[in-house]
Amino acid sequence: MRWLTLYIRSRQVPASLAVVVISTVFVWVLAREGSEGPSDPRLPALILGTGTMAASTGLSGQDLALDRTAAIRWMPRRAAHVLLASVLIGAVLIAVQTIGEDMATTGFVVRDCAGLMGLAALGAALLGSQYAWSLPFAWLAFSLFAPPPTSAVMEVATWMLLPPGSPAGTWTALGLALIGTTTYAIAGPRPNAVAS
Repeated sequence: MRWLTLYIRSRQVPASLAVVVISTVFVWVLAREGSEGPSDPRLPALILGTGTMAASTGLSGQDLALDRTAAIRWMPRRAAHVLLASVLIGAVLIAVQTIGEDMATTGFVVRDCAGLMGLAALGAALLGSQYAWSLPFAWLAFSLFAPPPTSAVMEVATWMLLPPGSPAGTWTALGLALIGTTTYAIAGPRPNAVAS
């Protein structure tokens, strides 16, 4: 059990969890003040995106060289880390919603958590954990300011705001989750650049 405690601390899970809970409660309180109700997907997408960005900082440890030489199998642990982070982010939003007004359905939360964490995992593999947040941030920012989708391409581009069950949203999130998690599980995080 000691290895799990060390793993959690090295991945900054307590700090990430605190940011996820605080940002979820903060945005939920703002939503109660002047919300349009559960039909507006922007606030829950913002909550889930913020949680994903917070969790992305833990996609590598303090010493990547030490991680790579460890005598344990990292592939299943990396995949489990991404999946558990996704579940935790969604669970926080669903738990906060039980206190009062619903902002998103469970299907919406599951889809967006899976796709956003897949993006973060892909960001960690391509850019390093230091910049893993940039892919979910960029896609979320585009989705929030894009015009309503009128074509299949725009539906894919704004997948995280589509109603749950829409084929473009579901398949895009599933594809991002699979590609991101698999790439990260196999390749691991890219080493962060060291300033000289």
